[in-house]
Amino acid sequence: MRKNIIRFFVMNMMTASLFGAVVIKGSDGNFTLERNGKPYFIKGGGGGGPKDLLAEVGGNSFRTWGAGTAQKELDIAQKNGLTATIRFWFGHQQHGFDYSNPAALEKQKEDVLKVVRRLKDHPALLMWALGNEMEIGNQHREEMWKHIDDVAKAVKAIDPNHPIMTVVAEIPDRNVREFNRFCPSVDILGINTYGGSASIGERYRKAGGVKPYIITEFGPPGQWEVGKTSFGCPREMTSTEKAKWYADVYKKTIEGERNKLCLGSYAFTWGHKVEATPTWYGLLLPDNTRLGATDALQECWTGKGPANRCPEISHIKVSRDDVKEAGGTLTAEATAKDPDGDKLTWKWVLVKEASTYAVTGTGEPTPPGFPEAIIKGQGTSRVEVKLPGGGKFRLYAYVFDGKGSGAYANIALQGTGAVAVESKQPQRLPFYVYANGAPETWYASGYMGNTGAIQMDLTHGKNPHSGDTCIKVSYNASDNWAGVLWQHPANDWGEQDGGFNLKGAGTLVFWARGEKGGEKVSFKVGSIQNAKYSDTVIAELKDIKLKTEWTRYRIPLDGRDLTRVKTGFGWVVANPGESITFYLDDIYYTAD
Repeated sequence: MRKNIIRFFVMNMMTASLFGAVVIKGSDGNFTLERNGKPYFIKGGGGGGPKDLLAEVGGNSFRTWGAGTAQKELDIAQKNGLTATIRFWFGHQQHGFDYSNPAALEKQKEDVLKVVRRLKDHPALLMWALGNEMEIGNQHREEMWKHIDDVAKAVKAIDPNHPIMTVVAEIPDRNVREFNRFCPSVDILGINTYGGSASIGERYRKAGGVKPYIITEFGPPGQWEVGKTSFGCPREMTSTEKAKWYADVYKKTIEGERNKLCLGSYAFTWGHKVEATPTWYGLLLPDNTRLGATDALQECWTGKGPANRCPEISHIKVSRDDVKEAGGTLTAEATAKDPDGDKLTWKWVLVKEASTYAVTGTGEPTPPGFPEAIIKGQGTSRVEVKLPGGGKFRLYAYVFDGKGSGAYANIALQGTGAVAVESKQPQRLPFYVYANGAPETWYASGYMGNTGAIQMDLTHGKNPHSGDTCIKVSYNASDNWAGVLWQHPANDWGEQDGGFNLKGAGTLVFWARGEKGGEKVSFKVGSIQNAKYSDTVIAELKDIKLKTEWTRYRIPLDGRDLTRVKTGFGWVVANPGESITFYLDDIYYTAD
């Protein structure tokens, strides 16, 4: 096995000799990445944050999560002196993709090759990444790995000048063993790791890892890896604790494995993302305020800390975290200091706790806040808080130095009484289900019917209605029925609170077109009935015959109860007579 791997990398070096080529050099557990003939250790960020700031703090690369906007991302990388790893979205079994279906695999392969042919010579391209965490829950793992290798061979035939990796969630022995066995044509294993990130190098070797690895996501322990309050809420690190975590992981597992098995890393997440809480993974606040972890990465990447350092903050101490009586109050306090002696300003914020702690793709909407809950002490280090009702909340203490840097701590709280009505305040219109640049609100998680025949690409880059991408839907069967619902929370059929108050909306607008024309599809708003948390509205456009050109469709909603829309959109196909493909774009609620 080891001889074959050494021979593979030698051949890779010999064939990739053109200017601009990226090659892996070395063997026997000692590898380096070279770009344009010079060593290139990846100092990267994964996420949609500002790329000019990434370059400013010493980063040299970023990773994408789909290829639909690859041209745009590569151009941004080149403009900022960065490189980009372009990742292709590969289907997941939980989304209905079937790795035992040869037609689906061939289609997925061809979608990859089209992009490779078009972008293989872009000067900012670093490497290709085939999929992300498809092994989770996959009943056809061997077929999946063999498909990855088959695609890798085809990519190399077109582009021998850029390495190829695939990405897994952590490294149980099985992942490493199967990767070694079934993927001889894949150069690198990408590893997403959080709570176990400090021991990746050691564990990878112990599991039998012999090819180089890149840590494609690393950050603080995930919401599934930490302790919980007595009422079930995960305990989050302060931004100051996270800064130390990122630095320790980088020094031990990334820099400590440099010129061995590790070719670099992508910190998660470059920018801001709401998942579990508004701050769990973000390296920046929504307004791009820098946090301690960004300072820590800058020092790791450049050897120097920033001229202006972030404040440091303690945990929040409260008089009680579980308020047993309606209208009860509590006190909360924290301490903070600024390493540069800058004057700090305080801001306390109470938000609704998440309805789900699941991994959520591009993230949840920002949870509703309750400014009236801070009844005394706002702007100081000690406040009095009155919870607005029953349910779970999270109290934040933010400090800012006035120079673009900040820190935060938070603590989960539980109240008693009627559920706080502010959690369903009307949303500002237009409110988007899907559009380029819009935040993810509902999730395309409600697969129904003959799910194995569904293929859906949410970042299809060919001929969108607007922007860079659209949704491509294929139903690869002639009979039976299938559909997908956009749900909030994800994968919920009425057991959890969620959804959005769209009072004031008069119409759901969406654009659609068929591949051939004449495809018959039904579209809907709302679906959940007679459940603990149902949709308050059900509306449908039934059996619409699509045209080949983009066409605007409307689902009228005037006079309907839109106070809880849990199913924001959906499509259904029934007995089409043949396999069909159609496209969707610009789906939104409007007052018109």
